[in-house]
Amino acid sequence: MPYSATAAGRTRSFADLKTLLARASPARSGDALAGIAAENEEERAFARMALAEVSLARFLEEPLIPYERDEITRLILDTHNGAAFALIASLSVGEFREWLLDPRTDTATLTRAAPGITPEMAAAVSKLMRNQDLILAAQKCRVVTRFRNTLGLPGTLSVRLQPNHPTDDVRGIAASMLEGLLYGCGDAVIGVNPASDSLQAVVRLLEMMNAFRERCEIPTQTCVLAHVTSTLRAIERGAPVDLVFQSIGGTEATNRSFGVSLSLLEEARSAALALHRGTVGDNVMYFETGQGSALSADAHDGVDQQTCEARAYAVARHFQPLLVNTVVGFIGPEYLFDGKQILRAGLEDHFCGKLLGLPMGCDVCYTNHAEADQNDMDSLLLLLGVAGVNFIMGVPGADDVMLNYQSTSFHDALAVRQALGLRRAPEFEAWLERMGLADQHGTLIGKGAEQNLLPGAGEWLS
Repeated sequence: MPYSATAAGRTRSFADLKTLLARASPARSGDALAGIAAENEEERAFARMALAEVSLARFLEEPLIPYERDEITRLILDTHNGAAFALIASLSVGEFREWLLDPRTDTATLTRAAPGITPEMAAAVSKLMRNQDLILAAQKCRVVTRFRNTLGLPGTLSVRLQPNHPTDDVRGIAASMLEGLLYGCGDAVIGVNPASDSLQAVVRLLEMMNAFRERCEIPTQTCVLAHVTSTLRAIERGAPVDLVFQSIGGTEATNRSFGVSLSLLEEARSAALALHRGTVGDNVMYFETGQGSALSADAHDGVDQQTCEARAYAVARHFQPLLVNTVVGFIGPEYLFDGKQILRAGLEDHFCGKLLGLPMGCDVCYTNHAEADQNDMDSLLLLLGVAGVNFIMGVPGADDVMLNYQSTSFHDALAVRQALGLRRAPEFEAWLERMGLADQHGTLIGKGAEQNLLPGAGEWLS
C-alpha cells in the first residue's frame, strides 16, 4: 500500500510502510549505507507528514517483515495485547505523539498501554519527536525490576560495574570491582565481558565475583556476559549464575547470526529461574542491543536501523529481563557517524524501550574512530539522566581496556547523580551506609572505608 503527503502543491509517495519509516528517520550513516535513507531533508519532511497520518492499527495489518519467515514478527503479532491497545487504537501516529506528551497521560496510563504498543508503533512515533519530546515522554515511563535489589524506582540511577580485563585476570578484575564499589557503583550488576570464550574462564570469573559478593554481603547481582550457550553449560557445571546475558537483534536472521533463537532464550531463562538465586525478585535475564547490528549482519530486510532496534525490544520484553542495555555507539561510525547521531540514537532507544515496558539502560559510548568525544557523552549522559534512564555503565577511567572503546566512568556516575539528585537502588545504598562507604543521604565517605571491602577482595589482590 502506498503512502503520500502533499504540501505547497507537491506530492511525494512512498511504496510501503517499510519505506516510509526509513525515509522518515533522522539522518544516520547506517541507513545511508543500506541505501534506504531519505535523499534529503525535503523527502524526510514529506515522509514525516505522511507517517503522521498513518493509523496505529495499520502496523498490525502490514508487517514490515513477513509473518511466515520471521519469528520476531510472529512474536510481536501473536502476543499483542488487544485490550491494552484499545487505549490508543483510534489514534494516528501524529495523534499518538500528542497523547504521549499530554500531561494527563501519566505513568499509570503508559504502563497500562505498554503491552498494546508494538515496536513499530514506538519507532514510528519517535521519528516525529524532537529530542525534548523523547525526554519528556520517557520521563513518565517507569519500569521497576528486581533480583537482589530493586532497580528503576523514581529518583534513582543505577550503574553496571564493568571491570573488564584484556586477559580475564582475576586480580585485575577484583581490583576494578573494589574501585567501583568504593565509588558507589555496581547496584545494577557487576558484569564482566570475558576476553576468552573458554568455559573454564567463564566459570572461574563467576565463582570469583560470587565469592567477593558473598563475603562482603553486597545486595547486587553478578554476570559474565558470555554467550547464552556458555552460560547454560556453566549452569550445568553448578556455577553460581545470577543473570543470563545475551546480545539480541530485531530480526530472526540477526539473532541467527548471534547463534540464538527464541526457544534457546526460553531454555536459558528456565534454567536460571530453577536456581532460585534472587532474593527480592526473579528477573533473571540481561540483554544488550544496538542500532546497526541487523545491518552489520546483512539481516535488516530493508528495515531502517532504528526500527530494527525497537523490534529487538519485543524479544527482550517477552523474557521479563532485569536489565536491557542499548550499547549505543559501540558498533561504530558506519552506523552512527558522530556525536549528534549517537546522542539522538541514545534518546530514541531509551524512549522506545521504556514505552514498550522495558528496564532500559544505556552504555553511553563511542569508538575511537567515530566523530565524537567525551563531551558528547557528557551531554547524552545528562539528558538520559533527566529522561529517567534505569542504569548506565561504570568503567574504570571510562576507557574499556578489553573492548577498546570509550564509555562512562565511576566519576561520571557521581556527577550525574549529584547534578540531578539521584540515588542508588535502596538495598545497595543501605549496604553502602552499613559498610561506612556512604552516609544516610547516599553521599560517599570514602576515607579509610576501603578496609571494609578488603576481606572480599583480598584473596585475589594478594
